[in-house]
Amino acid sequence: MRSPKLPGPALPLLILLLLLPPPGSARGPAPFDPTWESLDARQLPAWFDKAKFGIFIHWGVFSVPSFGSEWFWWYWQQEKIPAYVDFMKNNYPPDFTYEDFGPLFTAKFFDANQWADILQASGAKYVVLTSKHHEGFTLWGSEYSWNWNAVDMGPKRDIVKELAGAVRNRTDLRFGLYYSLFEWFHPLFLEDESSLFQKQQYPVSKMLPELYELVNKYQPEVLWSDGDGGAPDTYWKSLDFLAWLYNESPVRDTVVTNDRWGAGSICKHGGYYTCSDRYNPGHLLPHKWENCMTIDKFSWGYRRNAEISDYLTIEELVKQLVQTVSCGGNLLMNIGPTQDGTISAIFKERLRQMGIWLKVNGDAIYETNAWRSQNDTVTPDVWYTSKPKDKLVYAMFLKWPISGQLFLGQPKATLGATEVKLLGHGQPLHWTPLRENGIKVDLPQLTIHQMPCQWGWALALSNVT
Repeated sequence: MRSPKLPGPALPLLILLLLLPPPGSARGPAPFDPTWESLDARQLPAWFDKAKFGIFIHWGVFSVPSFGSEWFWWYWQQEKIPAYVDFMKNNYPPDFTYEDFGPLFTAKFFDANQWADILQASGAKYVVLTSKHHEGFTLWGSEYSWNWNAVDMGPKRDIVKELAGAVRNRTDLRFGLYYSLFEWFHPLFLEDESSLFQKQQYPVSKMLPELYELVNKYQPEVLWSDGDGGAPDTYWKSLDFLAWLYNESPVRDTVVTNDRWGAGSICKHGGYYTCSDRYNPGHLLPHKWENCMTIDKFSWGYRRNAEISDYLTIEELVKQLVQTVSCGGNLLMNIGPTQDGTISAIFKERLRQMGIWLKVNGDAIYETNAWRSQNDTVTPDVWYTSKPKDKLVYAMFLKWPISGQLFLGQPKATLGATEVKLLGHGQPLHWTPLRENGIKVDLPQLTIHQMPCQWGWALALSNVT
């Protein structure tokens, strides 16, 4: 293991001084201290809340066996789940190790430009790539992951650099990186764990150097931390790192972080909350949050053994997006490429379908605020967003009523002032007030081919309260 190169107290004073702003710098003193009270007070960069929709990409050595889950190594070697043990017994030699999958992770057909074009077509505004999962294999040539990274082994390419370049050159998406703090079988982590985390060999010599390397080299605008391994933030030195990230790093003004920085921090501390995988509370939260979820219901990585019914339909995905955004969250929708760098047809289709839907209905999603009501009280599966400056409320409905009339119990409309339009259609629609509260909207009589889209629609309501 090479000696760590850490910013902070461990560095010689001269190098530390080089990291500081020059005398007379307009930035002034560092605004954030390494305490949760200080770090949690940082205002989340505005771009993140405006974006609403991002794509998660889980890709790594686990994409080679592509069986069961991206937790393949753990389930096979640690938990010895029979399905995984039998899979190896039936398909690989008896002495085959997980490390032997490394050279088979070829990325032979990985084309960063093609990926970027697919991401752009999805309508997403940011992407988060797994730079390193719990298996420890880094998708860049980390000098702290010798011979267990994509430059030394397998692709012999810097995947992170290639995708970052393509995304920035060809799209309007922000580029982000997922990073697992711990590694299942790293000897230093296991030794620290056996000391009940009194020792800190692993974060000092492996995790922290890699994080500084990632941020300085690739400047991600989302840093999606994961995998605390049961260790507290004091073990990970998370507070010192985040203070550096917010005060001194090259992305200090634009970077957003999540809430997974040590045992107990999830849903309590950090930039935005994830709370759990596939988190979708169905009601408004007081803190910015993100619903990270998978198109494949059972795995984040690619699975050869997936059935078509294991993938969420476009209708289900649109519903996830609409519910999430109405409740103040962002949706981070995951795909898992194959070991050779191909994005399978089912994922491509879902990404393009989301892009088609957003092309019509994006005004009801991007740069919106939560409204006073998240969903309707009269008609199920109607969800609201708003743009107060434009005096607009959007009502997104997932079922087209057979009667052609949509009853909305929440909006309070004013005759002569309120206007109702169907996004993608454009003409004002006739509406009448309901007796108690709300309005009845007469939807246009359209054939299936005249519909602005097929998987959910949005009404723009002006001047309603």
